[in-house]
Amino acid sequence: MRNLPALLLALMLALVPGAVRAGEALQRVETSGTLRIGLTGDYKPFSALGADGAFTGLDVDLGRALAASLGVRPVFVRTSWPTLGADLEAGRFDIAMGGVSVTEARAKVGLFSAPMMSDGKTPIALCANAARFQTLQQIDRKGVRLVVNPGGTNEAFARAHIHAATITVHPDNTTIFQEIVDGRADLMITDAIETRLQAKLHPELCAIHPDAPFDHAEKAYFMPKDAEMKAKVDAWLAGMRASGALKAAIVKWVE
Repeated sequence: MRNLPALLLALMLALVPGAVRAGEALQRVETSGTLRIGLTGDYKPFSALGADGAFTGLDVDLGRALAASLGVRPVFVRTSWPTLGADLEAGRFDIAMGGVSVTEARAKVGLFSAPMMSDGKTPIALCANAARFQTLQQIDRKGVRLVVNPGGTNEAFARAHIHAATITVHPDNTTIFQEIVDGRADLMITDAIETRLQAKLHPELCAIHPDAPFDHAEKAYFMPKDAEMKAKVDAWLAGMRASGALKAAIVKWVE
């Protein structure tokens, strides 16, 4: 039975969560002429969803550039942090962009591109309170009110490190920083890049030691387990980095 090895490989792939045949995801993109890009639309500077239903942000620009490199049209699909992995497995999009952190749980259902940047969790609070929340020990005290958005790495970090302070889940990441401004929460712990931007958008808020975050994590693009598609994305990303286009896009949206 000369086809036995191929049959065994197919059976093994069927048992691997998120697995696809080699080149299958990339072929779908090329055949359809579209790259469906999953974005949450609630995480500036990576992606924001406007009242008109249009996405803007760093990874919107980069998503268009990636689609152009593949010779296809970008189509932006809304997803959410709690459903990101399930939406990928269900085939709702071809690649997730928009500030996705590399995690073990996500790696079980998909592949990550080479990192597009490194970042880490750090606090943001009213500038008047910045001195109070320099360390996790200062934050994790009774009476401190920490707000988090649901289902992503911010909530996971808070649950892992905060036990005495009160954690409140705010469902809308687009309005979560207003909770601090209005005094309903004391602080949030999120990615340093987000704290820098939100401090500019809300002058009352200060990013607390964003250059020295509590941890370090990589942000990358999240796609089906198709090594051929990953190779294409990695090659595009390497070219963007080498040409300076990646840095220019980051400067446009962050600095």
